[in-house]
Amino acid sequence: MTYVVTDRCIKCKYMDCVEVCPVDCFYEGANMLVIDPEECIDCGLCVPECPIDAIFAEDDLPDALTKFMAMNAECAPRWPVITRKGVPPADAAQWEEVADKYPAHFDPSPAKTEEET
Repeated sequence: MTYVVTDRCIKCKYMDCVEVCPVDCFYEGANMLVIDPEECIDCGLCVPECPIDAIFAEDDLPDALTKFMAMNAECAPRWPVITRKGVPPADAAQWEEVADKYPAHFDPSPAKTEEET
């Protein structure tokens, strides 16, 4: 079993989860994070850290969210690893309760690294 980041993270990207991950399996996109299922050790430490409940155990994913298993697996190899909490988007709070943010608000681009900013 692995853990999966869902569309609740889109445009919120609070990043509290990354600092508790013992294996650095979070990867950062332009407007959300994903978990690499090959690296996740199923510890679950990230789940209570997410202030918007965007992370689920694979076995607990509601049927409507199962597509995010594949999306996490596809994006992780293309995005940079993130190991420290950064600054969330300025308008993150405005997006917390927005439902069904994928695909309309999803940006498949990787996050810009410090060298690129």
